Amino acid sequence: MSQPRNAVQEMTNKVFPVLEQCAGATDAAGAWPTRSIQALRDSGLLGLTLPKEVGGQGAGMADFVKVTEKIALRCGSTAMIYLMHVCGAQVIAASPSPKKSDLMKQMAAGKALATLAFSESGSRSHFWAPVSKAARNSTSTVLNCEKSFVTSAGQADYYVVSSGAINGKSPVHSTLYLVEKGAPGITYGNWNGMGLRGNASGPMTIAGCHVDDASRLTAEGEGFKALMDTVLPWFQIGNAAVSIGIADAAATAAATHAANTHFEHLGQSIAESLPGVRARLARMRIAVDSARAYLNQTVDKISSGAPDVMLFVLGSKALAAETALNVTDEAMRACGGAAFNRSLSVERNFRDARAASIMAPTTDVLYDFIGKAVTGLPLF
Repeated sequence: MSQPRNAVQEMTNKVFPVLEQCAGATDAAGAWPTRSIQALRDSGLLGLTLPKEVGGQGAGMADFVKVTEKIALRCGSTAMIYLMHVCGAQVIAASPSPKKSDLMKQMAAGKALATLAFSESGSRSHFWAPVSKAARNSTSTVLNCEKSFVTSAGQADYYVVSSGAINGKSPVHSTLYLVEKGAPGITYGNWNGMGLRGNASGPMTIAGCHVDDASRLTAEGEGFKALMDTVLPWFQIGNAAVSIGIADAAATAAATHAANTHFEHLGQSIAESLPGVRARLARMRIAVDSARAYLNQTVDKISSGAPDVMLFVLGSKALAAETALNVTDEAMRACGGAAFNRSLSVERNFRDARAASIMAPTTDVLYDFIGKAVTGLPLF
């Protein structure tokens, strides 16, 4: 179900001016985008995909993709924070936890920011296979996890944490838990990324953290199912939207630069003078629009339950990530020194675009999955 377009537009209109003002400073300082996140809280967008009965907007994937792409067009760091929040919110909404109604109301009201805590150094980009193990005592479950990359680490209010299932027999036997900010036993590391510098994607240590049964977000050992059914589709399409937004920002900035920057001795703009630059601009625009069309087709297939939907879910992130790499590279070349000395947003877009291809599941892993799928081999 989608919100009326004017309702979503009204929410985004409250956020975009703040993102445009803050994105450059957020990147330069590598600082958490406090004003941008507050704007998201105030706008109602944290509850965009949550049910209306808890105060959310009841929007579906199509609106989520549009909003996320437009956020990324302005600030990649804020877009990644938003993507992880929505993924965490969807897991909570789908969970059997008796806490979920109150949590969803908090998120819909902008009072709570969620995120995912999956990646571990022991399983690297195989985020679906935590090597940490939960233990059980007489009153609670005890978590001991070393998470390597957690977006919004130390900033989010709620963390959806994966851990190997108690007495689990294989790496895919996992359980998801809800851990609150400030819970005993949690410490956060620092983040100093090449790109997406404001998203606080640092390590998180969970040592001897006791969680009650109401904080279990899946049945014991059913974490992998939640990852495949809920996290994977929402994360894949959202991550693709982030990459497309970043690529579109670079393509737009390059076109504007080429049209408005002149060779004074020739009396012509760069665009008028250099057919090679015009060709680059054309390639960028075609690539961005093609990736967006593929993503929109993927959303349609998810909505209709198409039999080949998994191929498109896997392909959406792979295509968008590689598109962002290529487009931002073209934009750097088209803008030359103006991009290299950081006088344009293109250099920031170039660095932000590097993340998606190496973010789990990486492009190489996705290509392997797609290759298995088209040849009839099991993915796992």
